[in-house]
Amino acid sequence: MTELELLQARAMSRRTFFGKTGLGLGALALAGIEAQATPSRPCEAGTPRGYPARGGREERAGGVPGARAKAVIYLHMSGAPPSLDLFDYKPKLTELHMQDCPDSYLKGERLAFIKGKPKLLGSPHKFKQYGQTGAWVSDVLPHTASIADELAVIHSMCTEQFNHAPAELFLYTGNAFPGGAAMGSWMTYGIGSANKDLPGFVVLLSGGTDPTGGKSLWSSGFLPSIHQGVQCRSAGDPILYLSDPPGMDRQTRRRSLDALEKLNRQEAAALGDPETVTRISQYELAYRMQLSVPELMDIKKESQATLEMYGAKPGESSFANNCLLARRLVEKGVRYVQLYDWGWDIHGTGPGDDLMTALPGKCRDTDKACAALIKDLKQRGMLDDVLVVWGGEFGRTPMNEARGGSKFLGRDHNPNSFTIWMAGGGTKPGIYGQTDELGYKVVENKMTIRDLQATILDRVGLDPYKLHYDYQGLGNRLIGPTDEGRVIAALKK
Repeated sequence: MTELELLQARAMSRRTFFGKTGLGLGALALAGIEAQATPSRPCEAGTPRGYPARGGREERAGGVPGARAKAVIYLHMSGAPPSLDLFDYKPKLTELHMQDCPDSYLKGERLAFIKGKPKLLGSPHKFKQYGQTGAWVSDVLPHTASIADELAVIHSMCTEQFNHAPAELFLYTGNAFPGGAAMGSWMTYGIGSANKDLPGFVVLLSGGTDPTGGKSLWSSGFLPSIHQGVQCRSAGDPILYLSDPPGMDRQTRRRSLDALEKLNRQEAAALGDPETVTRISQYELAYRMQLSVPELMDIKKESQATLEMYGAKPGESSFANNCLLARRLVEKGVRYVQLYDWGWDIHGTGPGDDLMTALPGKCRDTDKACAALIKDLKQRGMLDDVLVVWGGEFGRTPMNEARGGSKFLGRDHNPNSFTIWMAGGGTKPGIYGQTDELGYKVVENKMTIRDLQATILDRVGLDPYKLHYDYQGLGNRLIGPTDEGRVIAALKK
């Protein structure tokens, strides 16, 4: 079994069971359209205590007074990019390149693949400082370097999780196993969407495969399924099964939906299941999306200059296209757009999995579009209203992995430290946090996953300590059961 399958076996939910046994609602793409576009009313099963009534929230930026961001775009580099080769410049590591790693760094540490006494690995890429902030950026990210003064570069991230699927799940759902509610689901639950014809939470994938955490990363979990993330595609049908089958026109579809609504309302009255009412909303949203989504996802309507700025090509499936789509989505009122780009798990096991070829290749795929997204939002006057986050699920070791005696350069998993960046949405540009001289552990301004979750919720005007949902006797929160997660005030303008 894979890592994710083991996790799923331990935490199979009712919805997962029905989906696997063919009893789910996927025939009409309900798994992909469950995110409601209008601000939802509190469900009887759970209400975010300590909050004012939801009516009118959509009229304020982010939903509540004091919010800086109206939307979030999260750019996830799935597989964990090596910060030491991108942003966290360590001259000492270069000086000690291929020397034995000090015992003090290895004692009591758990490593995924490194055996014996590893060699230190200085970055094979060159660094320079950029902008007034003096941010160090590697030469494999020339376009990101051009937006250095827009970024809050956070060198002090750390996580509790060691492997990819648990780390991604912990980051986005607050739990290291399937079944939790995704960050985008929490956001739409708290403040809804600003467009009744679009879902509030959209997911875009690139890199050729799903992230290791799978579709649980955009599940609504225990929240009403109306807050499920909707996976869209930049090539082909924007949403699978959204189009009507041959022989069914729009009028016939309307009659079909009206009949289904009557049946569902009868079932709701008889059984009292709130998910039955949710199903009605899902069908109606799908009907509206048949008109709104294809037009929105058609990037041919963009100017040639904009397409070239992103490196986007209509009809292709790419990270560049997804970044452009993310801008179009938040422009139309989508609250949370999650991009996952696969291919950053670079261990150095062989050709195509090393810091000299694979890493520059991934940077070429993503660097230009990341910078273009920030520049485009800024030139349209949207950057102050949109929080953009870039990062992975954990970091990489300062030691060369050399698995099985491999001569290719790569790094093992490191939960102790990694770098992310944030921009827009009221973020204060600059450098936050610091790692030790070899880039292994945080030594200044540690920022945990709980801190990041709390900070993002706060930025959109949601109180991370009060926002919760009662389920099975527990007041579930994105930041977990304790108040250890801190809103990092130093990152605010």
